[in-house]
Amino acid sequence: MPAQHPSPVGEGTFRTIVRDIPRLLRHPIWTRREHIGRGQGVLLIPGFGFGDRSLALARTWFAARGYRAIGSRTGLNVGCTTTMVERLERTLERHAEATGRKVIVFGQSRGGWLGRIVAVRRPDLVGGLVMLASAVLNPLGGRAKFLAVARVIARLGTAGIPGVVDQDCFTGPCYRTNREHLDSPLPGDIPAVSVFSRHDKIAPWELCRDPSAEHVEVRSTHTAMALDPDVYAALLPRLTSWAS
Repeated sequence: MPAQHPSPVGEGTFRTIVRDIPRLLRHPIWTRREHIGRGQGVLLIPGFGFGDRSLALARTWFAARGYRAIGSRTGLNVGCTTTMVERLERTLERHAEATGRKVIVFGQSRGGWLGRIVAVRRPDLVGGLVMLASAVLNPLGGRAKFLAVARVIARLGTAGIPGVVDQDCFTGPCYRTNREHLDSPLPGDIPAVSVFSRHDKIAPWELCRDPSAEHVEVRSTHTAMALDPDVYAALLPRLTSWAS
């Protein structure tokens, strides 16, 4: 199953750097430090085409509050969905063992719905799920120009380029199996939050409203959602409850 957004082009990546990051770093949700995590494990999964560095500030935010946050360790998030899910499960197993309890999964865009698939497959490992701008209702329902790039990458994968999605992730058994997991309700004991924005130019907000999750609306772009202080302000009481 491919990602719903193959590129941040058109979403103002430079503007994100010069405007949104300083706004986050000045905000009380960043500057006020409270040790609320109690060693709770967190796994951060980036969006399609991005690596763990894209969520470096999110990881810093969690760590400053007592959470044990780690990245996905999967490189750029362009791999086959089934392969990615299996790798994430192994990482979750190790982190749950290291922290002594289930792990909170925090995923942006494709990372969010990969995390959801893992939660359905391995509820014994997941203690909470945050999905930022994740089109879980239909990952193929993203904006056409971004989906077209993902299909180009899939053709390269089908042609033999290793480590990227291929056509099976669009129409074959890989797609069908993982779509079934996305369509399945989340286990009732896993609290989940879907964060969406009507200003999202990549993932239509209607597709981000997971029926098994609580919905939170913000005024963010797609690529900047993990840098939006309003996102952290909304998540803080939920994350605090999950850690306790």
